[in-house]
Amino acid sequence: MGNLFQITADFSDMMVRFAICILVNWFIIDRLYYRKSRRRDFYFTFLLTSIAIFFLVFFMIFGLDKLGGKTSMGIGIGLFGIFSIMRYRTDAMPVREMTYLFVIVSLSVVNAIASSATLFEILITDIVVVVAIWASEHYLKEQPSKLVQYDRIELILPERREELKADLEKRLGLKILNIEVGAVDMLKDMAMVKVTYEQEGNPSTIDQKMRLNKDDRTTF
Repeated sequence: MGNLFQITADFSDMMVRFAICILVNWFIIDRLYYRKSRRRDFYFTFLLTSIAIFFLVFFMIFGLDKLGGKTSMGIGIGLFGIFSIMRYRTDAMPVREMTYLFVIVSLSVVNAIASSATLFEILITDIVVVVAIWASEHYLKEQPSKLVQYDRIELILPERREELKADLEKRLGLKILNIEVGAVDMLKDMAMVKVTYEQEGNPSTIDQKMRLNKDDRTTF
């Protein structure tokens, strides 16, 4: 019975690594991702995914080591590949969110399987990733864009691009940087236009979506 409540050295080492992993991932999610996007749904997803993957990978590697397995690293890399490319069937995940998910999964797996590395080496690795994300967010400013269902298809011709830009700026009240014309419906005289524009501050959640769900729509 005494063994039931005994804490091994491996478990103590795991908790230290887990604390480092969660602290780093929380900083990435809360201070780098959430401050700009304000997406609570992805905040929830990233944080719980980080916790689940760390424990799953660590205990699988730990169990194989106890059994004398020699493929623990291979299984760890396999799990890393599976979780890093997982897709959500409800909505398409934007590229930025998919990149953050990839980073979160990577750090969780690295912190869980790097038993041969010292805590200092793990900290250096985590800090390098955090600095890289901060630099990318700070120096690579994301330009917001909107999809517009446009009714004046006579203006989508290349030679009338300036007229199209002036009309959209007047009707949307935005400083437009770029215009891309997509699908054209000749029967309804409609065209789908992607408008990239200047905006101070962070783009809203709706601005970053390529299509709207039922919850995003309001009928007047």
